[in-house]
Amino acid sequence: MSGPFDYFVVFAEMRTGSNFLESNLNAFDSFQCHGEAFNPHFIGYPNKTEILGVTQDMRDADPARLVNTIKEQSEGLGGFRFFNDHDQRVLDLCLDDPRCAKIILTRNPVDSYVSWKIAQATGQWKLTNVKRRKDSKVAFDGPEFEKHVARLQEFQVMLLNRLQTTGQTAFYVAYEDLQNLDVVNGLAKFLGSDERLEALDASLKKQNPSSLEDKVSNFDEMERALSGLDPFNLTRTPNFEPRRGPGVPGYVTGAKAPILYMPMRAGPEEEVRAWLAALDGVPSETLPTKMQQKGLRQWKRRNRRHRSFTVLRHPLARAHHVFCTRILMRGPGTFSDIRKTLRNFHKLPIPGGNPDDTYDRRAHRAAFGAFLEFLKANLAGQTGIRIDAHWATQSSVMQGMGEFALPDMVIREDEMETLLPVLAKQVGYAKPPRPAKAQADVPFALSEIYDDDLEDLARAVYQRDYMMFGFGKWGD
Repeated sequence: MSGPFDYFVVFAEMRTGSNFLESNLNAFDSFQCHGEAFNPHFIGYPNKTEILGVTQDMRDADPARLVNTIKEQSEGLGGFRFFNDHDQRVLDLCLDDPRCAKIILTRNPVDSYVSWKIAQATGQWKLTNVKRRKDSKVAFDGPEFEKHVARLQEFQVMLLNRLQTTGQTAFYVAYEDLQNLDVVNGLAKFLGSDERLEALDASLKKQNPSSLEDKVSNFDEMERALSGLDPFNLTRTPNFEPRRGPGVPGYVTGAKAPILYMPMRAGPEEEVRAWLAALDGVPSETLPTKMQQKGLRQWKRRNRRHRSFTVLRHPLARAHHVFCTRILMRGPGTFSDIRKTLRNFHKLPIPGGNPDDTYDRRAHRAAFGAFLEFLKANLAGQTGIRIDAHWATQSSVMQGMGEFALPDMVIREDEMETLLPVLAKQVGYAKPPRPAKAQADVPFALSEIYDDDLEDLARAVYQRDYMMFGFGKWGD
């Protein structure tokens, strides 16, 4: 059969109806599904030793070999079922290949969890004869269920994001859709076949048709446990920031010290660089930087005892530093175009030039408060101005770092004096210097204008950072 795809994958989980879906796919002459081809414990099915001549040992040594064999030797369009705990090497092969059709099968996680527990208790994973049906009531385990849901959600989000970033789509099937002949025939059309079934496969029987109350021995306890969950994620902190890359060119290594500084923009960058340079007695401007990922990997290989770190700054202090150094002042390194837009369009009460004697503490408080209001709209995706790394949430910046490598140590600015020397001692510096404290911002220090209203506004802007990193009030 010629068509848009070379093979297909059914992404599913245990007890989601994947056996029933496979039996209906195999009822078409156009398709041949080979079971759980990449289950780490067997190949295809528990009682099989090979798929199309490829043994389990051959598959484990080279999973791409089995994928290619399924593509080339199946009777019709070949495919297989894939669960989240199957061979992860296969994921990249399938997800990056637009000639691989993706079918995503889902089921209510409570139903799938209870069905899984019953199958464990009875040892019956498939039912073809109702007379042989085994029954058992099972106990609901709250912590176990939470892990079950988290694992399923993580896999589903990963699939969604990979399809989004590669410009692909999938055919989604819910457990309840499996009994709908039109949906199954629609799947065949999606896969490129003109063949249609007149009836669904009747060999497999629903194993546990009764209600959850009849299947769970501690149903009341399960109800209480589920009432405490948040299926709609109502308590999430909204995040409209674009995903960030790791920013490797901005990373700084020691001149000799096997230490990597992963800067958080608008943090105490100058002070940290000066401390890192002082370890080897060199000027801070000579420290190696502007590396690409390849060069940094090579540096890590050369320095096997390396350590990496970043320094967090309180969100309010960080926003104030950005405002003073990038927005309020004019000159090299400032954001002149953004400054102009903030004055003319967003009506920030800042002077046309650098502040003079008429720009007093009260004016600074008003201007900085207006800048925080702008940041609130900016981080919510409500302005046309970029979300710059200097005021992006530190949590999103750290997520970007994680695309290359997470820091070994995350240090708060007020912990630098204690923890940076500890970090240096870990790599062999017996008497490392202490870092200097950051200079107060000009023309006015944050302490000169600070009040509870500014703190509340900063918390509204950076609620994600306050929550993720446990920040309290500035200065406490």
